[in-house]
Amino acid sequence: MKSINHRLVIEAPIEKVYESLTTQEGLAGWWTSQTKAKPETGSAIRFAFEPGYFKEMKIEELQPYSKVKWLCVKAYEEWIGTSITFELQPHDRGTALVFHHDRWKADAETYAGCSYDWAIFLRSLKLLCQTGKGQPYPDHHK
Repeated sequence: MKSINHRLVIEAPIEKVYESLTTQEGLAGWWTSQTKAKPETGSAIRFAFEPGYFKEMKIEELQPYSKVKWLCVKAYEEWIGTSITFELQPHDRGTALVFHHDRWKADAETYAGCSYDWAIFLRSLKLLCQTGKGQPYPDHHK
């Protein structure tokens, strides 16, 4: 199994980063503006992208100001069953974010492109937390 891993420092309080990863407004501000979410373990988050296409994640774990973990239940076939984890750690400049997208099949064709896209969206998260304005889909390539 493969994993996508990224680490970045966000110059914002850990509370702000956690809020951006758990609330509907926060998620819509950096990944896709068409987001439906409720920050409760066991609930589903729905992220709509192009017409008729969406990703759905089940919230598996919420540890306030520390960890957010999702299980992908609807998306491209290669995503289904993968897990996405955001770990937050205090940093002298704000928050260190350690990101994992785990359980990729070894022969997954979209793995490399997905790693690139996650880097783009994590930059959007960083911008949202630091400036108040992210670059969610469809503006993520600007």
